[in-house]
Amino acid sequence: MSTDTNRLYKVIIRPVQSEKALSLIDKQNTLTFIVDIDASKTEVKRAVEELFNVKVEEVRTLITARGEKKAYVKLAPEFKASDIASQLGLV
Repeated sequence: MSTDTNRLYKVIIRPVQSEKALSLIDKQNTLTFIVDIDASKTEVKRAVEELFNVKVEEVRTLITARGEKKAYVKLAPEFKASDIASQLGLV
């Protein structure tokens, strides 16, 4: 594994598997991840695109009450968030 690939795995810590996150997959073609607190939206976008071979339309981030950074990653219409969720074992 190259150091670049290692960096991508450091950006995305884990997928979120909550009721809200699962409903966003179906309703808005959006995946939810806990990401590195220092990662920029651009880094999150690049990591998701390269790790899952998809096109990202938009990234929204927020800091949770637990101090974690959560990223909502909306995929381009030609890609299905449900397919990625299946790969990750979320659905």
